[in-house]
Amino acid sequence: MTAQAMVSMETEEDEYPLPQRNARFLRDKRIVEALLFASPKPLSDEDFAFHLGADGALAEILAELAADYAPRGVNLRRTAGKWAFRTAEDLGHLLIREREEPRRLSRAALETLAIIAYHQPVTRAEIEDIRGVATSKGTIDVLLETNWIKLRGRRKAPGRPVTYGTTEAFLDQFGLQAIGELPGLSELKGAGFFDGRLPADFDVPEPSDSPELRPDEDPLDEDLFVLLAEERASATEEALEPEPQF
Repeated sequence: MTAQAMVSMETEEDEYPLPQRNARFLRDKRIVEALLFASPKPLSDEDFAFHLGADGALAEILAELAADYAPRGVNLRRTAGKWAFRTAEDLGHLLIREREEPRRLSRAALETLAIIAYHQPVTRAEIEDIRGVATSKGTIDVLLETNWIKLRGRRKAPGRPVTYGTTEAFLDQFGLQAIGELPGLSELKGAGFFDGRLPADFDVPEPSDSPELRPDEDPLDEDLFVLLAEERASATEEALEPEPQF
């Protein structure tokens, strides 16, 4: 290296001197970095001061960490007065993953689904009669959204209520080859679903999901949105007993 180059380097070092950090600063910086990575939520200055003490060089540490992480995949950001590591903005779109969240049905929805499966084609009023409580507006909507039930037709009765049945997606969800594979009365008893004495005439119907309309059904010859609006309008606002919501 020539003498001129050495002089040039010394000049640059004088103009941009590297900060001299003592042992405590380096230890505190590591603590702050560890806290930021371990915390499930953004941290305030008070959160850091609890570990560093009131005389810690927190502002300098955070500024230095922000500079250290600026070119990396995660950046140190301050939001609403608190600090947290966040994915670099230019990488955010590369990390997006879409997945379907598992959905748990409420007890009311499960009961309604079971009634539809075993008693189809069945109307809302018939479901309520079997359950002994009114069916809230959202219960049928949830089952329709999951695509486990469908509108089949209209009952040939006053008001021509809509009838419901199960779908192929229902069979796929519960691992059934056909609706006839649903458990019968003896299987349900063996599984412990019926603990007390049952009425002498109690029986579990033989389920059928035949797409053919029954003699007491008319086809759906109207806009489905109109049908759903009618169903929601005729549904009881409040259940007769509290039902856990989906």
